[in-house]
Amino acid sequence: MAQTKRKRRSKHRGNAAGSVEARGRTGRKLTAAEQKKASAAQVRDDRRFQAPTWKGAAVRAAFASIMLFVLFQIGLTGAEQPIGAAAALSAGAFLLYLPLGYQVDRFFWERRMRKAGRPIPPRRGRSAKK
Repeated sequence: MAQTKRKRRSKHRGNAAGSVEARGRTGRKLTAAEQKKASAAQVRDDRRFQAPTWKGAAVRAAFASIMLFVLFQIGLTGAEQPIGAAAALSAGAFLLYLPLGYQVDRFFWERRMRKAGRPIPPRRGRSAKK
């Protein structure tokens, strides 16, 4: 007679109240590479909760302005722009992107902090709002 194939059942599924609790890590210890990977994830999480800086916004605005200058030079607007005009437009874009980029970073950072339940430190150099 053919034997029935029965699925293996894991042990300890549930307690007296009926809820199933996940078991902790069992088995072998983490290797050095796995520990390093875990610590890298922790560093990445810590970096996500750092307040935005004007320097970071300036670097991004500069990169975007340089890309805009290059696009003007290769003829994005239909005709090749004079270098002076392209430089002036790129400088104007930088001046627009800098505060806009900082405010967007600040908005998303505050939202991320609130969602994680972390306190939002007050801004430096500003008087308290009344």
